[in-house]
Amino acid sequence: MATKKPKSSAKSKTAKTTKPKATKTVASETKKVGHAEVIASKTEKKSCFAGFFSKKYDENESVLTIFKNHKFYGALLGEIIGTLLITLLLFALSLMGLSSIATYSFAVIAIFVGVYAFSGACLNPIITVGMMASRRMSVIRGVMYILAEIVGAWLGWLIFNSFQLAGGDSAYAVPAMAEVAEGKFFVVAMIEMIAAIIVAFLYARALKYKKSVFTFAAVVAGGFALVMVVSYVISAAFLGLNANFIVNPAAALMFQIFPTAGANFGEIFGGICQALSIYVLLPAIGGVLGFYLSDFAGKLSDED
Repeated sequence: MATKKPKSSAKSKTAKTTKPKATKTVASETKKVGHAEVIASKTEKKSCFAGFFSKKYDENESVLTIFKNHKFYGALLGEIIGTLLITLLLFALSLMGLSSIATYSFAVIAIFVGVYAFSGACLNPIITVGMMASRRMSVIRGVMYILAEIVGAWLGWLIFNSFQLAGGDSAYAVPAMAEVAEGKFFVVAMIEMIAAIIVAFLYARALKYKKSVFTFAAVVAGGFALVMVVSYVISAAFLGLNANFIVNPAAALMFQIFPTAGANFGEIFGGICQALSIYVLLPAIGGVLGFYLSDFAGKLSDED
């Protein structure tokens, strides 16, 4: 009996000594966890725009690797075919008038659905520049896409012009861009730029639904139809302008935007610079702004 008492007292002492250490450990761990939660919450608040300018395309894609992939050539062919069809559609729409806007929308949906699997269906330098600026696309791919889009637009003009020549004197003239009235440069340029912002913004939003190609194409087609109607109404009803708004630099180049005659070289050069500013430069800037506007709104809303 005398030998059992020291053992029990020893156990009680060890139990007493170990309990405070355990509580201290738990308390310290709780403090550490709480501190980590505070740090995490601070970093979450600060990381609203984290990765805003990060690459959203394959980091291994470069000049040395992209031309070795056969899918890249399929993408270029898709851009050529799609832009060719878009250009034919714009030429036809110019002759048919604004009343065919519903037909135009359905045709755009069909074109985008048809070529989306090849290249993602940019089919417009405005979109391609916006994709590059927002780092959704590498520079080399974007430059090659733009060249393919110009080639596709030229082929569309070639086909349309060939049938016009075959028709002879009885055929309609190939549509051309209306000359910008004197003093209306900034008005027409701003309409083109705002239209480009809308198109690029809706295209960037449509990319969120790219798992459903039809939904993607419907949003894009709706965006193009929207800017065409709004641009026409603003220019004709409010400003009294007889101006065309293509919102596609590749196709616009085929609508004879450059002057072919002038009093001197300076006048011709000035007309070329004006046309490039209205139909190429400012729409490209609008495309960049549209994509960044979409990304900015997505970051603010914590969109996945």
